[in-house]
Amino acid sequence: MQFSVWVVHPLAISGGVRYRRAVNQCWGRAGLLVLAGCLCHFTVRGQIDPANRELIQVGYNAALEGQAPLAAYAFYYRNQPDFLQHSNLTLRLAVAPTYLDSELGFRSLLGEYTDLGVGIAGGGFADDYYEIRRGTYIPGESFDGFGGEADTSIYHLFNPGQQIPLNGMLRGGVRYSTYAPTSDTYPGFEVPPPRETAIVRAGLRWGGKEPILFPPLAMEISAWYEGQFRTGAGNYGFGDFTVEPQSHLFWGEALLSYTFPNSKQNLYFSVTAGTSLDADRFSAYRLGAMLPLVSEFPLSLPGYYYQEISASRFVLVGANYILPLDHRQRWNLAFSGATAWVDYLQGFEQPGNWNSGIGGGILYQSPSWKFLVGYGYGVDAIRTHGTGANSIGVLVQFDLGHVKGELLTTQPPSRWGGFQHIFDVFGM
Repeated sequence: MQFSVWVVHPLAISGGVRYRRAVNQCWGRAGLLVLAGCLCHFTVRGQIDPANRELIQVGYNAALEGQAPLAAYAFYYRNQPDFLQHSNLTLRLAVAPTYLDSELGFRSLLGEYTDLGVGIAGGGFADDYYEIRRGTYIPGESFDGFGGEADTSIYHLFNPGQQIPLNGMLRGGVRYSTYAPTSDTYPGFEVPPPRETAIVRAGLRWGGKEPILFPPLAMEISAWYEGQFRTGAGNYGFGDFTVEPQSHLFWGEALLSYTFPNSKQNLYFSVTAGTSLDADRFSAYRLGAMLPLVSEFPLSLPGYYYQEISASRFVLVGANYILPLDHRQRWNLAFSGATAWVDYLQGFEQPGNWNSGIGGGILYQSPSWKFLVGYGYGVDAIRTHGTGANSIGVLVQFDLGHVKGELLTTQPPSRWGGFQHIFDVFGM
């Protein structure tokens, strides 16, 4: 993924599973996705995000060994219920310098507990592809991609009135993609021809999590299917790479995030597993790096290159632990680890089916900011010296909505009190 000074190409793309809808997750403002008995009773009416959100998200990973495309995301995220005053509309936007992902949600349009969403996404470098085999990035077989997509989604709440919501989603869309060689692409290497892809996705989600860094409370069990049906299938490269006419992906996830009431320590645990039929380079599951908001289902492995591992089947187990260092929980130690069993995509085989990584860092958080500086070690990552790889990373979340709300709060007419209020808003 190319990156230079706050610019991301693209916003957030991850193999066959990309960062998509706020409205296909049932999020709430105060830990909506709850364990039975953990919070007061909460009733949801559908899958349109009920929370007003305005966030800036930044993530960056850099490998300390070998050559790899820099991995990063930087985007502005906006979710606005009642988009038009006293309406049933919710607008969701994710905006990066070269990419836009948007959806307009219509609450209860198809029934009291059934919502409709209409989405448009696209921009430059949205379909870039980077070839990484056995720990080696190959720029000569990598290329730029540009594309756009339109889709329609139906969201249904199956258990109204229950504390943990069970939601279903059905989506159909069409994506147009075109490709171009970079200055590093090998002469004579043919990039894939332009193509249209019809995409069908269906899923069930019990619970869920908010679209934020380190959610304090969350629980999810979900199962998904995605079918991709392409024109422009056939060979490319030097005639040895293939675009399949159709691919079918099946995956599921179970996760739990819990913050202990007294110590405020947070434990996050997840298990994600997937399989596929007729997967190719554009639909395979791709694992690697620690970029938690790079996709709706990030397949993170600390210490690895972003999307280093290409898999047709996998099981990934990950955990994060946050330990506060002061009574305000501003400064924290953060630890992470993940291990994956992988059945490699044909042509990407490497010794051993297990890939594991560990990491740690310093996390600062306030009501407005979250900032993590971290280190990752890829235990089984293949490099020129053997196995083992190091990386560093930065994660930032800035809550513009909280800052605006605090700055608009009425204050006593004191000059120094005003300065103090501004410092408190920014967590100083």
